[in-house]
Amino acid sequence: MSLVVIIDDSATNRNIFGLLAQSLAPDITVKTFGDPAEALVWLSDNTPYLIITDYKMPQMDAAEFIRRFRAFRNSDNVPVIVITVYEERSFRLQALEAGATDFLTSPVDHHEFLTRARNLLDLRKHQLLLAQRADTLERELKDSERSLRDSSERLAQVIDTLPIMIRAVGYDGSVLFVNAYETRFFAVDPASVIGKQGSVLLGEEAWSNSYALDRMVFETGKAMPTYEEEIVDHAAVKRVFLTSKAPLHDLDNKVIGVLTSSLDISARKQTEAHLRYTAQHDALTDLPNRMMLRERLRSLIARSRRGDHLFALHLIDLDGFKRVNDLLGHTAGDRFLKALAKHLRHSIREADMIARLGGDEFAVLQRDVGSSEDAAVFATRILETVGRFKCQDHDGLVTSASIGIAMHPSDGSDAEDLLRNVDLAMYKAKAEGGNSFCFYAADLQARAKHAAGLDAELRHALAENQFLLYYQPQVDLSTGQIVGAEALLRWNRPGKGITTPGAFLARAEENGLILPINEWVLREACRELKAWHDAGLPRIRIAVNLSPVQFRKRTVPLLVAKVLAESGLEGQYLDLELTESIMMQDMNAVERDLHQLVDLGVHLAIDDFGTGYSSLAYVKRFPVDRIKIDQSFVRNMVDDVNDAAIVRAIITLGHSLNVTVVAEGVETADQLARLRAENCDEIQGYYFGKPMPAADFADLIRGGSPIALRSA
Repeated sequence: MSLVVIIDDSATNRNIFGLLAQSLAPDITVKTFGDPAEALVWLSDNTPYLIITDYKMPQMDAAEFIRRFRAFRNSDNVPVIVITVYEERSFRLQALEAGATDFLTSPVDHHEFLTRARNLLDLRKHQLLLAQRADTLERELKDSERSLRDSSERLAQVIDTLPIMIRAVGYDGSVLFVNAYETRFFAVDPASVIGKQGSVLLGEEAWSNSYALDRMVFETGKAMPTYEEEIVDHAAVKRVFLTSKAPLHDLDNKVIGVLTSSLDISARKQTEAHLRYTAQHDALTDLPNRMMLRERLRSLIARSRRGDHLFALHLIDLDGFKRVNDLLGHTAGDRFLKALAKHLRHSIREADMIARLGGDEFAVLQRDVGSSEDAAVFATRILETVGRFKCQDHDGLVTSASIGIAMHPSDGSDAEDLLRNVDLAMYKAKAEGGNSFCFYAADLQARAKHAAGLDAELRHALAENQFLLYYQPQVDLSTGQIVGAEALLRWNRPGKGITTPGAFLARAEENGLILPINEWVLREACRELKAWHDAGLPRIRIAVNLSPVQFRKRTVPLLVAKVLAESGLEGQYLDLELTESIMMQDMNAVERDLHQLVDLGVHLAIDDFGTGYSSLAYVKRFPVDRIKIDQSFVRNMVDDVNDAAIVRAIITLGHSLNVTVVAEGVETADQLARLRAENCDEIQGYYFGKPMPAADFADLIRGGSPIALRSA
């Protein structure tokens, strides 16, 4: 049984790394802890094969945890992997100095995690096997001098048969022992090595580095954490090894040598790298494939926040490629596609990505796009590149392409939406005759005309008070009482009726009108709630969303103070909902602003919680009162065990930090029942009420009776 211990104050992370660890080998047993102090108590009596720990934890960081753990008996050779979202070099150095074996940055690549963890487990098993055999032989040595000689010979034979390089060196650097595997690796005679400096094996530079580590073992009397290194064999071939160093003691427990063991992991690393590469690349052109494109899209979307740079997805389909196959044959057609792929790859920036999706379809991911005009210029250049391309098999063959363009975030909020919409745009370009490009939904001229018209309408809407607020109730799950409401912006648009923000908010952020619009929302919500309080209605709270553009001005605390003073509303009744993009700005400045808001009595909530990998860090660092579970997890939690586990983990996290948890998007009785079973605090969604005008909402709370929480 191979025991793996996981320490992380996040239940979600413990679940993820626990599942990954279980897949390492059939005999894996996983033990998890949320408290490092509790883990240390358990580890004082138990020795695992591998430890995986988060760096930043409330009770103690990973460096302190490892320092205490290394003080335990038999802990020197236990590998420890440290995982953290922070990239500060000082954290890495502190963890390594304390005795960490390896260090991974979150979000962790699952292939890399499994590779490193598996290698460390293999090395640990070899070490334990060697120690077990040595212990057995040591017991036999005590029987007699003959037994001693026989056992020594057998020990040497065992060590010589192990598929691992083993050597021992003295304090002066002379080689005390080297096994057959290592002498074969370096093609040297064992007799010519004993008593000589280790440079006769490794060479001067490699020996200098190795001996420096040996001296550290002599000075500390402790084993070195396992590390990965490249070693060159006698044929000048580089191979990858996992190496560990441990002290050798005499009968008086004095360190008389250092034992170095190195496990060759080259074949495994090459195989795993090859499997990853083939899974993510097209076999014909060697370009990234659809799977890798999806991964890159998801990665860019996760890092893209409102107000950040745009990116564009271009879908390229060759016009009349069937004609190429008919004229030249499929073999020549494949050569044509390979040559064109190489031609296109050399025509784009290194920061951009080109992929082959299949057949004659390619995609280009254009990063850091300033505007749709930049995407149009880029697409024009691709059309010119394809048009200039000459096929070696038929120089007179002229090619062209149809290109669809989708922009993030306006044309899709996730990878699937972008791929679907860019496909529609490409077919529109093809339907218009080919050798052209089309944006999703409209061409450049129509898009510019629409944007200019919308700008004028929004300015007029502000001047003529066409905006209004709808309110959606937030319900206490234990009592059924309405305890708050989210203020949601609506536009009474002339000729089109009540319009939701999806139709205009993105444009308002682009042209700067989001600032006066959001200021109006804040003033109107506070004014209306104060009027309800004065009229004797229940003293519920009101939630207002903040825009990243608004928050970047660093005037939010001043604005909130002025609005509270003008309206007379007490700060405790105002909730400000923050998105992760706000948190990812200058964190120190954001933290100061949030504490100023808390000083005004205002409450803070993180909206769409669970959709960003860094959310846990924000809950720990910032003065948050509420977290709102993103509705995407609530929507499928009844049927999807993964979403149910995420919801449970978020609720557990919130309660452990004394933070109120609100579930968004509750629409069915089954969802309500599941949330009640998980002890969620508050809920919001169509099951209790759609967003409604102020007058209707006032009538709803005027009754003063709780909403009936029907059981599922």
